[in-house]
Amino acid sequence: MTTTTISSRHQCSALSAVSAGGRAFSTPLEHGPLAPAAARQAVRPVLEAWGLGEDRVYEMLLVISELVTNAVLHALPPIVLHLHGSVDSSGQIQVHVTDGGPRTGTDLGSWAASRPEGEHGRGGQIISALAKRTKIDIDLDGLVDHWADLDAA
Repeated sequence: MTTTTISSRHQCSALSAVSAGGRAFSTPLEHGPLAPAAARQAVRPVLEAWGLGEDRVYEMLLVISELVTNAVLHALPPIVLHLHGSVDSSGQIQVHVTDGGPRTGTDLGSWAASRPEGEHGRGGQIISALAKRTKIDIDLDGLVDHWADLDAA
């Protein structure tokens, strides 16, 4: 299920995760075709250090790749990746990709235009299949936060 809400600042959830003994990770990403690979490379060691098994790491990286790719294709910079993880028995990790809001016009850029038609349009289905819940938050400055809850265990 995907919902959209308007919030004042989504960064508050990172602060509450850390203050509640949770785990947090954040990294800015270049707005371009290398962003999904850079995100996977940055996040893999973090997820492994948090004790996730290889299957869960793979699922998280797939969701992260899809969210970051969507931000590169359909949104303005900046792009920032955030992970918020619980350390209690719930074993939840929330993946956030924040972007600068929707692009205007239909130009997806040369990167997307160079890809075969069959490589587009399944990201939302993949995310929905792997995530327990997804949501989109829009802050008052127009930044858009796409996030997904996933099981860590």
